[in-house]
Amino acid sequence: MTNVDLDPSTERARRLCEAFRREYGGEPEVVARAPGRVNLIGEHTDYNDGFVLPVAIDLDVLVAMRRRPDRRARILAVNFGRRTEFPIDDIRHQPGERWSHYERGVALMLQRGGYRLGGFEAALSGNVPSGAGLSSSAAVEVATGTALKALFDLDIEPVQLALLCQKAENEFVGVNSGIMDQTISALGRRDNALFLDCRSLETRHVPIGGSRVAGQETSEHATEAAGDVQIVVADTAVKRGLVDSEYNRRRAECEEALRLLRRHLPEIKALRDVSSDDLARYGGDLPEVVRRRARHVVTEDERVLASVEALSAGDLARFGRLMYESHASLHDDYEVTVPQLDVMVAAAREVPGVLGSRMTGAGFGGCTVSLVQAGAVNEFVKHVPARYRAQTNVEPRIYVCRAVDGAGLVDFG
Repeated sequence: MTNVDLDPSTERARRLCEAFRREYGGEPEVVARAPGRVNLIGEHTDYNDGFVLPVAIDLDVLVAMRRRPDRRARILAVNFGRRTEFPIDDIRHQPGERWSHYERGVALMLQRGGYRLGGFEAALSGNVPSGAGLSSSAAVEVATGTALKALFDLDIEPVQLALLCQKAENEFVGVNSGIMDQTISALGRRDNALFLDCRSLETRHVPIGGSRVAGQETSEHATEAAGDVQIVVADTAVKRGLVDSEYNRRRAECEEALRLLRRHLPEIKALRDVSSDDLARYGGDLPEVVRRRARHVVTEDERVLASVEALSAGDLARFGRLMYESHASLHDDYEVTVPQLDVMVAAAREVPGVLGSRMTGAGFGGCTVSLVQAGAVNEFVKHVPARYRAQTNVEPRIYVCRAVDGAGLVDFG
């Protein structure tokens, strides 16, 4: 299991341990950390068996935990001042304590997976903003799972832990999420994105710029070409009111595209199996809206693969262009942007040193992600919010992030 020693997390872990001592009258045995994430490119491809390219970011959830002599679990959510208690042999939903369903679900799915748990006491805190599309829920799940793994010496690989955490969210919490969020939280690597094949679950770390020169340890070519870059997330502060109904509609439109294309391509299992040439040849048989939805998915998968090539070669300029192309496709073909997202991307594009920018997440609000040369970050933080406020009369939130390691135990060393 990875031990991480990130200064902000370490200081926050010390404060969490103080809260733990006040609550439970003793020291925790383990403190685990799991990061949030932002998806650099590959939007609405996951449920089409496609490709995604997220990064773990330096906003995270911390869990302090120790064993109990009985078979009960007690949890303190420090951020909210909320507490819950339940028997680990009879884990059920608690309507008045929905915030705890993520932790309950992870404990339940671990046991259903054949892993033996005992009673435990836990305290959690986090700085991943809720509702911003940075996957605070997956961070809670993976941090909880990582702490339980260490506490009870469970022999479970990170990918399997991610799958069980996804199962907790799907089957216990009741949110039909894909596998990306939990996988990047568990498997992230500093200064790297994670290429994920959502069908096979195969992964590959891809170097990007970070707190050090991009590719410093992995690619000589990348060092010369990339320079120091940072990931900047801009939250539009727009509540994503249409996301559930429109998300379901987009999925249905993709399924319809697949059904119609199978008349010509009977071997395809998902839109991931369709090429741009296939769509050019047979797309005329699809209704216009369905064809545009399929075109986004097909070309977005191609953009993810091209992005992996560009980043591996240290060609951040090309990767930035692909980010802009992704946003245009999400606007024109998939129609999941809103004016506020478009304003944010346009404002980012005005800042010299911004290599690329796009909406990230399901759409209809939420965040943009931009790849910004380090020397341009201050100008970005000044210009983009000012332009956004002027055009929307809304105050955005800006998060300047680094690509960091995935889940592990906090090392107080």
